[in-house]
Amino acid sequence: METLQFVIVIVIAYFLGNISPATLLARAVGKDIKKEGSGNAGTTNALRVLGKKAAMITLIVDIGKGFIAVKIGFAFAAPPAAMFCALAAFVGHIWPIVFKFKGGKGVAVAFGAILGVNWQLALLALLVVAVVVALTRMVSLGSITAAASFPVFAYFMEPDFFYIGIVMAVLLIYAHRGNIKRIVKGEESRLSLGKKVDK
Repeated sequence: METLQFVIVIVIAYFLGNISPATLLARAVGKDIKKEGSGNAGTTNALRVLGKKAAMITLIVDIGKGFIAVKIGFAFAAPPAAMFCALAAFVGHIWPIVFKFKGGKGVAVAFGAILGVNWQLALLALLVVAVVVALTRMVSLGSITAAASFPVFAYFMEPDFFYIGIVMAVLLIYAHRGNIKRIVKGEESRLSLGKKVDK
């Protein structure tokens, strides 16, 4: 019975991750988010392509689905299942079967999932993002830096989440491989203090 519950909550978490507000909001106005802007179905590209309201909705929903996935794991299975639910929702966001395995990069859903596991750990990761973005105006670099440092934080603050945290960090950095190339070349987009995003 416990094994069945484990499998069920993991599957639920994966399909929660499949929910893509950026994709759905873009379709509602006749656009394909995967063919606009950076081609990423996430908050930053939603801001770039659809505007602030869509970006805020995308951010809230993506954080929420990660958080809810973990809480479902805690509520209906053992704590280890909740940790795997975090990974499942994250993977479901990056590779959603309902959208032909074309999703976002997983930053917001990862934050929501970590928030569900340990809010202090999540806020520490968010602090890293905020500092790096404030210094460089590059959201991608903030996300990559937070991902790289996250396993270290998890090791001391949430040891049970350490190995899954490593997997999530590696996948998130891999999802940003295009951004890494642009950062190295000095071509990465930067946040603008004015309108949306500039180069």
